Amino acid sequence: MNGAGSGRGRRIVLWRHGQTAWNLERRFQGTTDIELTEEGHAQARRSARLLAALQPDAIIASDLRRAAVTAGELASITQLDVEHDPGLRETYAGSWQGLTHEEIVERYGEQYAAWKRGEPVRRGGGELETEVAERAAPVVERAVDKLPDGGTLVVVSHGGTIRTTIGRFLGLEPYSWEALGGLSNCSWSVLGEGARGWRLLEHNAGTLPEPVLGDDD
Repeated sequence: MNGAGSGRGRRIVLWRHGQTAWNLERRFQGTTDIELTEEGHAQARRSARLLAALQPDAIIASDLRRAAVTAGELASITQLDVEHDPGLRETYAGSWQGLTHEEIVERYGEQYAAWKRGEPVRRGGGELETEVAERAAPVVERAVDKLPDGGTLVVVSHGGTIRTTIGRFLGLEPYSWEALGGLSNCSWSVLGEGARGWRLLEHNAGTLPEPVLGDDD
């Protein structure tokens, strides 16, 4: 998963979908198929114009509408087809889905606290974070393998799925994935490929990534 030794200079942009009504209400969406708000559509259009400047070679996306519509904004500018894959969906969280943050803490406080401590928890009886990574990261890896040297892949997905995928690509232990922090709606993170594997170049960005110069000296 780490691309070590290849040094092909490829880049992965992991882009979270635009705002939904449940985001505003702080409801756990999971695999529930929620539409973008009007603001979410505007966020997607703005971000797509920025990301198009990176001249991506391919776009893959979750098949849930909030991600698929976000991806469509970039596709309309770049004229690239979008490959939709259910492997990129958000974490299935069973009985947590549709609940607000406050309701989850009230009803499942012990389970929530264990998850925040980094313990493997099936939130609401759903998926483990490692299971999300096991279905999502290979989808990204297969798409990356098709890129030319120096190519760019845009992955349009969900906050939790993006975090676990980054953790898997960087070789981080699952208990530490939460340390990566969340992504705002229509923000993105960038992984870059080097001789020793993948590096996190940008996280929760809303502007185009700038090259890092002389970070070791």
